[in-house]
Amino acid sequence: MKDTLLSWLLLPVYIWQGIGIRRRIERMPPAAGPHSGQVGAGEDAPAIRLLLIGDSSAAGVGVDRIEQSLAPRLAERLYALTGAVVAWRAAGSNSAVCAEVRDFVVPNIAREGFTHIVLSIGTNDVKNFHSARRFKRSFGTLLYALRARWPEARIVWSPPVDMLRVPALPRGLALVLELRSRILRRVGTRLCLERGAIPATQIPRVEPAGFSRDGFHASVEGHAYVAGHLAAYVLGDMTHA
Repeated sequence: MKDTLLSWLLLPVYIWQGIGIRRRIERMPPAAGPHSGQVGAGEDAPAIRLLLIGDSSAAGVGVDRIEQSLAPRLAERLYALTGAVVAWRAAGSNSAVCAEVRDFVVPNIAREGFTHIVLSIGTNDVKNFHSARRFKRSFGTLLYALRARWPEARIVWSPPVDMLRVPALPRGLALVLELRSRILRRVGTRLCLERGAIPATQIPRVEPAGFSRDGFHASVEGHAYVAGHLAAYVLGDMTHA
């Protein structure tokens, strides 16, 4: 309640500084290259079939080549930890919110046998000042859609980073967005626990080197760091091969 009230009191700061940063920040394209691949080789089918789905993080915005982005870097990490062949697929849309991923991304992904799904979503819901009620509805139904389509998959939610550490954001705007982010993280964590998904914690260390030249999206180093953080949540009880 305190975060909600304070964020609404700071709404003029959100509007004023938000308009300014939208004019200044560089619009970066998604990473180039094929959005699927495999790490490791063998005659048997891949033991891990990884789907990364969500917003610009899944699309690789912030790096030049897709192999530098989160999905293949996470696949590499999973392979290093387990020795199991990992097939990966990235399905992301720049600026997407939960409802858009649910309605336009999920239905257009082939019914492949994904064993693990990482959901990188929420930053744009925060950025667009979505209410807790709206996020509960859209994020909750997104989880339902993923579970219905891939009932056996392990689903992990990667929540937004600490907005106070994002270099591109002025201090006032960063504070407002972090207050909104805390609200949506609480809602998202509760929904994950209720609906059979695993909520990852925020990445514990956020450094300027982890951001691309726009100061907002992850850099090559940032994607590698997030991959390392998420690997344990993705693997769960899987043991070293």
